[in-house]
Amino acid sequence: MVRPVAPVLGVVVTALSYPALMATAGRDVVHTVVDGVTVEVRRSAKRRRTVSAYRQEGRLVVLVPARMSRAEEGEWVRTMVARVAASEQRRQRSDGDLEQRALALSRDHLGGRAVPASVRWVSNQNSRWGSCTPAEGSIRLSDKLRGMPSWVVDYVLLHELAHLLQPGHGAEFWALLQGYPRLERARGYLQGVSAAAGLDLSDE
Repeated sequence: MVRPVAPVLGVVVTALSYPALMATAGRDVVHTVVDGVTVEVRRSAKRRRTVSAYRQEGRLVVLVPARMSRAEEGEWVRTMVARVAASEQRRQRSDGDLEQRALALSRDHLGGRAVPASVRWVSNQNSRWGSCTPAEGSIRLSDKLRGMPSWVVDYVLLHELAHLLQPGHGAEFWALLQGYPRLERARGYLQGVSAAAGLDLSDE
């Protein structure tokens, strides 16, 4: 299983005003948390009117014009967090999608040996990215992974598939994952997400 110590995105902070959310602030960059989402706001003198946002290394980066007031910035940050969440919701994989992806990953990286009986999203995993019950062949992925890059979700899915063949985290288990090209990058991404929320992530 891939386990953080505690929920990564479970903090709800909408009751606080925007300035109170600031973790660090500089002349051009502000780091904050909105509705449990880690946000980095970047001001640009070259940007006149438009506001845009994108995901980067476990946080949402929002680009705003340099002359925008802090009040306007706060409104736009909340708006962009909501827009990105809505967009990611539309792109979410279904349980059926996960099952099909699991079979493809097993075929590509495990020689098709890992065949799960079921693969599904769950909302009650508050301390794990994913879990597996080898005796039942069932795999569960935390819905906190929704909206993360597909290669990160693939890593967690492959991690749990490997547990169908090797229950522990010994050398034989990690050897099964060595063929995944973004193994270390995906692990680093999850560690970054966890660290941004002040948590200690461990795969062990």
